[in-house]
Amino acid sequence: MLKSKKQSKKSKKHSKKQDKQATPTINLKEKLAQKRKAAKAKKELTSLLSTAISGGVFLGMILFFAVGIKLALPGFAGVIVLTLSYKYPRQALFAFIVYVPFGGTIIYLLGNSPILQLAKDAFYIPAAIALYQKCKKQKMPFLLPQGIKVPFFILLGLCLITLLFVNGLQQINPPPPPNLFDPPPKEMPFGMGILGLKVFLGYFPLITCAYYLIRNKRDFLLISRLQIIMILICCVLGFVQYMLLVVGICEGTRNAVGDDLFKATLNARCFIGGSLVFSPSQGMIRLPGTFVAPWQWAWFLISSTFFTFATGFNDPSIIWRIISLVSLLTVFLNAVISGQRIALALVPACFILLLILTGQIKRLKAFLPLFLLIVLVGFGAIASNPAVVQERLDSFISRWNASPPYEFITQQFEESWHFLEKDGEYLGKGLGRATNSARVLGKTQLIETYYPKIIYEIGPLGAIGFLIFATSLTIICFRTYRSVKNRNFRGYGAALWVFILFISYNTYYYPLDVDPVAVYYWFFAGVLLKLPEIDKMERLKEEQNQEVENKQKKGKGRVKESQVNLNI
Repeated sequence: MLKSKKQSKKSKKHSKKQDKQATPTINLKEKLAQKRKAAKAKKELTSLLSTAISGGVFLGMILFFAVGIKLALPGFAGVIVLTLSYKYPRQALFAFIVYVPFGGTIIYLLGNSPILQLAKDAFYIPAAIALYQKCKKQKMPFLLPQGIKVPFFILLGLCLITLLFVNGLQQINPPPPPNLFDPPPKEMPFGMGILGLKVFLGYFPLITCAYYLIRNKRDFLLISRLQIIMILICCVLGFVQYMLLVVGICEGTRNAVGDDLFKATLNARCFIGGSLVFSPSQGMIRLPGTFVAPWQWAWFLISSTFFTFATGFNDPSIIWRIISLVSLLTVFLNAVISGQRIALALVPACFILLLILTGQIKRLKAFLPLFLLIVLVGFGAIASNPAVVQERLDSFISRWNASPPYEFITQQFEESWHFLEKDGEYLGKGLGRATNSARVLGKTQLIETYYPKIIYEIGPLGAIGFLIFATSLTIICFRTYRSVKNRNFRGYGAALWVFILFISYNTYYYPLDVDPVAVYYWFFAGVLLKLPEIDKMERLKEEQNQEVENKQKKGKGRVKESQVNLNI
């Protein structure tokens, strides 16, 4: 018995020595494999960069001699960005999301070239193509969520019918000019249609991009916190812009004459962003923040309310919750000073709506001290500038009384229907015909509300098709977030669902046509759809950790029992 015990002890010691000898060799092999992998990746990057730079130089030289330096430099940079975005789609999508809120500032810093208006798509389109090819290769679904397929194809079919039978016929057989002796207008109706379709549904694949971009909880927290950092930076820059105008470092439009006092102009540009109006003597202030136009800044502030709320109430880290709530305060502050009436109305309204629909009003006690502190700071800022706040409120009330939103929206619906009924064009006037960015390709109609714009472009059937599509997405997102068990993920999903619900049925102006809402709507729908999978992964990890802890406890219990038996 004693010999067998000694042999077993020797064998255990021998096995431990073997394990100790084996682990360093395994670690060494792993390190060598990682080094080889890193060297290979570095070599690929170097080779790719040299090819991209050569191609960029070639294209840049052609553009330089053909057009000039204004398009040569963007062409050179575009080739490099397109190549790298295709090769590294994950990094490209992160760059895309970072670029969106700063795009307006970058465009004007680099000379306001027409190519720069499409700069963000140089990150998005190659990344989407690379992701599609990867999905096809690995036999993964690209069109997500699965329940949206039928509504999407119905809507796409209606759009293609309008593109072929309305835009196509306008291209082949252009309508005669209003006056007999006038030259026919120089238009590209089919090109307008393609651009209109790109604006309408071009960012829909962002749902899939966001879904596959986020692999785990770490990626999800990175995206949510990155968004908060960008909101905070943009809002601080917006406040600096306002102060530069108030102090007089930037002139704005205060010395303009007549109607120019009330028009946003690029000549009044200050520090960041694009066109602005700053005529305090007339009570007329419209600031663009980091964006091209003031109303884009307003919708950035409105959408930021949802993201700062989501992270502020649901991030697992107290530090990030505080940062998010501070960001929310800066959003409120910019809504007041920007001069945008819609931001002043909707930012607090969306905050209250979020509190009610997400159920966070029940948890408000946990955040009460911090929330009260932020409210006091906000009221302090308002109290120190009562004239500014009063001016904004008076402007909002006067605008509401002059043209109430419900009357304005009703009027836009009537006008759109009248345009179609007059000419009997029930398939619509053509894609892109009411899209602001398509005006360079032909005549466009200014329609300032979203669903009347859709009716004008693709007819009543197209508008119904989009309504069904948006409703399907909203219902799927609701069911998805309700299936999440983790409280933090569920709370974040609820806030994103309220954002999707709000934008899906909002018809005041057309935020889904331009940055940043045109990007955030689709991208964060993909983020929401990924939450159940992340939730399952985290619960599985917790179960595995619990099993390990239980085994360790059982092991300790057995050791204690054996000790007791020996003592006995």
